Amino acid sequence: MSRSGDDKLSGLQKSAILLITLGPEKSANIFRHLKEEEIEELTLEIANTRSITTQMKESVIEEFYQVCLAQQYIAEGGIGYAKELLEKALGTEKAMSVIGKLTASLQVKPFEFVRKTDASQLLNFIQDEHPQTIALILSYLSPMQSSMIISALAPERQADVAKRIAMMDRTSPDIIKEVEKILESKLASLVNQDYTIIGGVDAVVDILNSVDRGTEKHIMETLEIEEPELADEIRKKMFVFEDILLLDDRSIQRVLRDVDNNDLAVALKSANEQVQTAIFNNLSKRLAAMIREDMEFMGPVRMKDVEEAQQKIVNIIRKLEDAGEVVISRGGGDEIVV
Repeated sequence: MSRSGDDKLSGLQKSAILLITLGPEKSANIFRHLKEEEIEELTLEIANTRSITTQMKESVIEEFYQVCLAQQYIAEGGIGYAKELLEKALGTEKAMSVIGKLTASLQVKPFEFVRKTDASQLLNFIQDEHPQTIALILSYLSPMQSSMIISALAPERQADVAKRIAMMDRTSPDIIKEVEKILESKLASLVNQDYTIIGGVDAVVDILNSVDRGTEKHIMETLEIEEPELADEIRKKMFVFEDILLLDDRSIQRVLRDVDNNDLAVALKSANEQVQTAIFNNLSKRLAAMIREDMEFMGPVRMKDVEEAQQKIVNIIRKLEDAGEVVISRGGGDEIVV
């Protein structure tokens, strides 16, 4: 593919040039967030790309930067705010061109104004609403915000809201507008007029991965009774302390290098025999004996302390998995997530 400029390039071709320019490491991280068919299309386009001029690379990078800048401005203050700032930076014609090139991905998400609201304040506004209303709002928030709010809900409502988030599929813009009126006294908002895909299992997994272990266990235990198939689907996408059995020996050894010995002893107090065996088999005999001795002499330990120690280890595992330093076998088959 050789062209004198980028005006004839399709969006797919520009994406391929961008990924080639960014290099394999950064491109691999981007691929992790794409759908399988998108990865296939981009991979084929990259493979068929033969020649890229320096001018084309610079032009595509500059366009990408402008799009990112526009998205940031819109998230901060809406389309009018973005247009004003882009006009100052790029000129009126170029600013309108950038905004014109963007479609649904540029539009402000519903409840965008809520994302800037403190979670504890937001809780006061929504905790008495219907669980479906709460689920709708949480689906649009960051996992961190949602986890703080769902943790603060009454225990009997937590699993109900989590279930509704997981089962949510498409929501009419009219319903979204109606729910937004509950919080319209805070800020005005712009709503995407297309039907919006929200919620789903991935959304509730993100939230459950951020809440405290006690809340997570309560929600999962309730779902296992009320919706066993849904609970199984969620659990397959999550990683809890007992899932350390999904790690191979090399990965367990890598994790243990970053774990505090005291946290390990506390975490193992309530662990089942299989988990304890997997851990001790990957420690030196001397260290294993020392951990066992610590467990024996520390006496009774509060369940809250055990759960906190286990969560610390889970966080280490998730961080190492994200960095590609450990391998977790999921789903019971040959599927490997690195």
